[in-house]
Amino acid sequence: MYQKGDYVVYGTNGPCLVTEVTRLHMPGCDGKRKYYVLRPVNSDKSTIYSPVDNDKVSMRKVMDRQTAEHVVDQIPEIDVLSVSSEKFREEQYKEIIRNNDVCECISMVKMLLQRRKKRLEQGRKFTTVDEKYLREAESILCSEFSIALDQDPDTMDQILRSRFKAAGSAVKEKV
Repeated sequence: MYQKGDYVVYGTNGPCLVTEVTRLHMPGCDGKRKYYVLRPVNSDKSTIYSPVDNDKVSMRKVMDRQTAEHVVDQIPEIDVLSVSSEKFREEQYKEIIRNNDVCECISMVKMLLQRRKKRLEQGRKFTTVDEKYLREAESILCSEFSIALDQDPDTMDQILRSRFKAAGSAVKEKV
């Protein structure tokens, strides 16, 4: 069970602060059931009420500093996502975001950055779907890493961009 003050990654909302663990006394709520009151890091105006025993939405604790440092260092070595079918590409993106797996998210960002570069080199536009999921994945990663590494989001964004850029160079060298 998470405690007040813990940071968790909740579903597709990304990192959230547990502001309270309480019973809700509102119409439609079982007054005996405990709820997490979550405030998404990327949205000061939202509040999420999630039952403590919720098994429908994935929730996990934000990674610790040591794990985050290791994962950031490993970005160049993480495999680039392979899209199994262009027809189901967006579904694959959605599933990765839903799974809350940091390495899968990094893999997807690497693939989308390569895809954008290739399309632009061909004189084609980067698709709206790809842009949407690239921004979403980058935001989720940046939010979690900035919490885990105690960095402000702008600094963390720059660190991640430099790692992804280095990863792009590493991929080129392997080809």
